Amino acid sequence: MAHAARATGGPQDDRARVPRTAQDPGLLVSVFANFRQYLAGWGGSSPRVPGLDLFRSGLLTPQFNGVTRVRSASSIERSAAAAREALTGLPWWWWVGADSPDATADALRRQGAQQLAVLPVMVRHLDRPADPGAAVSAAGSDDAPGLRVEKVRDGERLAELVGTYRASMGISPALEAEMVRTEERREDNQDIIRLAAVVDGRVVGSTVVITAHGVAGIFLVHVAEENRRQGIGTALTVAALRHGLRRGMHSAALVASPMGEPLYRRFGFATVSEYRLFAFPA
Repeated sequence: MAHAARATGGPQDDRARVPRTAQDPGLLVSVFANFRQYLAGWGGSSPRVPGLDLFRSGLLTPQFNGVTRVRSASSIERSAAAAREALTGLPWWWWVGADSPDATADALRRQGAQQLAVLPVMVRHLDRPADPGAAVSAAGSDDAPGLRVEKVRDGERLAELVGTYRASMGISPALEAEMVRTEERREDNQDIIRLAAVVDGRVVGSTVVITAHGVAGIFLVHVAEENRRQGIGTALTVAALRHGLRRGMHSAALVASPMGEPLYRRFGFATVSEYRLFAFPA
C-alpha cells in the first residue's frame, strides 16, 4: 500500500473511464474489506474498540498502526478519542475510505487531525491477460537480465524481502527484525502471497498479495533505488495479477503512490475511490 502524498482533489477525474462493473458498490465493499484485512493483520492482539476498526503492531512507524474504519457517524468524536488512547505512544494514521461515513474527515479535523494525503484506490478486473501491451514478462527484462520473481515464505528470503521494502519506505533498520517476526506471525498468512524480484541471487524488489473477499489486494510494491527503471516493478505487478487469477480472484486492487500510478494505468487499473490519510499531532 502506498504512503506518499498526493495533491488533494484529483482521484475522481477518470471515473468516467472505469468499466460500469468497477463502479458497483458491491465491488467497493469487497475491495475495502480486503484492505482492512491486510492492515489489521499487522495488529496481532490489537485492542478492541466498539464501533472502530483499529490495528496496533507496536512498531514505531505509522504504516503499521492505525484506524481503518469508524462504523457510525454519530460516534466519530468518541471513537477518535478512544483511538488516540488505544494508540498512545505510537505513530499512527487514520485511513478514511469509502467504507467510513461521509462525515468522518470533517469530524477528524474538528478533533485536531491533519490530512496528510489523498491516495487513489485503483481496480482492475482479472478477466484478461496480465501483461500491459509491450510490458516485460515476469521472467525477465532487457534492462535487468536474469531477473526472476519468486514466492517467499520464510527464512533468509523473507528477511531480505522485508529489508528491501523497509529501506524503500524509509523505515529505520532497527525495526527490521520485528517486522520480519510480525510477517511470520500474521494470522491470515494462508491468504498472503509474498513475491520477491531476484537478480544475481539478491532480492531487489517486493510485493505482497492478499487474496480475500474475491479481491487480489496488492501491497508493498517496492524496488531498491539502484534497480529502478529496469522493468522490475512491471514484472512484480504481472506476477501479482497472475497469482490473484490462479487463486480465483475476480479483481485486483491497490492504493497507488504518485510514482506508481502511471504504471498501474498501463495495466488497465482505474481509479474507483480514494483514501484520505490523517494524523493527529503528537
